[in-house]
Amino acid sequence: MIEEFLGYERTKGQVGIRNKIAVLSSVLCVNHIVQQIVNKVENGVAITHPLGCVQFGVDYTYTIRTLAGLGSNPNIYGVLVVGLGCESLKSTLLSKHIKRSKKPVEFFDVQDVKGGSNAAIEKGIKICKNLVNEANKLKRESFNFSHIILGLECGSSDAISGISANPAVGLVSDKIIELGGTCILPEFTEWIGTEHLLMERAINEKVAHKIKELINKFLEKSMKRGIDFRGIQPTPGNIEGGLTTIEEKSLGTIAKAGKAPIQGILDYSESPKGKGLWLMIEPGIDIESMTGLAAAGAQAILMTTGRGTPCGNPIAPVIKICGNEKTCEWMASNIDINASKIITENKKVEDIAEILWQKLKSVCNGEKTYAEQLGFNDLAVWRAHGTLPFIL
Repeated sequence: MIEEFLGYERTKGQVGIRNKIAVLSSVLCVNHIVQQIVNKVENGVAITHPLGCVQFGVDYTYTIRTLAGLGSNPNIYGVLVVGLGCESLKSTLLSKHIKRSKKPVEFFDVQDVKGGSNAAIEKGIKICKNLVNEANKLKRESFNFSHIILGLECGSSDAISGISANPAVGLVSDKIIELGGTCILPEFTEWIGTEHLLMERAINEKVAHKIKELINKFLEKSMKRGIDFRGIQPTPGNIEGGLTTIEEKSLGTIAKAGKAPIQGILDYSESPKGKGLWLMIEPGIDIESMTGLAAAGAQAILMTTGRGTPCGNPIAPVIKICGNEKTCEWMASNIDINASKIITENKKVEDIAEILWQKLKSVCNGEKTYAEQLGFNDLAVWRAHGTLPFIL
């Protein structure tokens, strides 16, 4: 049986599982205008952020690559970029980057619109309604799963996650790759203590060396600044959930990536250079992580959680999987897949993985996740020089 889903054909062989219109601010000063435009746009999504002005160097590079990646995601049909006009990250430049995806892109600066904010909002609504009319002409078609890029995320983990939800995700990740698709595992600070296991899975010595070098460089430079990262991870919430060491947490983290060979390491929000399993540099901050995954092209994200988290993503649907029975009951409106039955009902990890696989197929076919239904459109761009300046 050929595994397929119904998606929207894009250029360059990409396929979307959603057909959204994105309104993207090039700078924080126009966030409110962007949101007001989206409020009047069918299937519109606002991509807003607190950045875009007085940025330079790596910080600027990360911001423009991430925002351009979000606009280029296959789940987006067309994009309107709204700028102010005096910022460093110009709407014209951001539009140029997104246009490389060959999708419809429009842009304007508020300072160029006579009448100020109200006129800019009206102009944006008019542009987006034209994009909506074009987007609505598209119909879903059948595609195989080689077109899917899947993000592998975890947040608010507990001691149960690593033996229930995470390995179930790992089986689904392996299946996507067997079908010719792509998976991305971020959260590099949560590989600490398991780097030797990841190195064994690297496709060559170069990739293995890069994994080792990344972790060693990070630990050495943090220690020189008087920071013992093993005292920061696990987080207080992880500890309350029963995790005791970073190694214990890391074993759970990498379980989400199954057993597939590792093709290479991506920089934050960088798109994979081929099919298969890729690792992404990102410090393990949930919303920044999922933003980076969506910017890299992930059409869907599997997120495991032990203690529960409601967050989502404005572009890539987030499927929540939990292995803690209490959390599944307590946060039932947030959890899509109950993996606690591995413990409470002696279900096999393979049983839960099959349920998750069917859910993923349904979501790819248009079914909304709980995070989508509740409107959790969380987005944050990782500022490398603000959080972990010593790793670059």
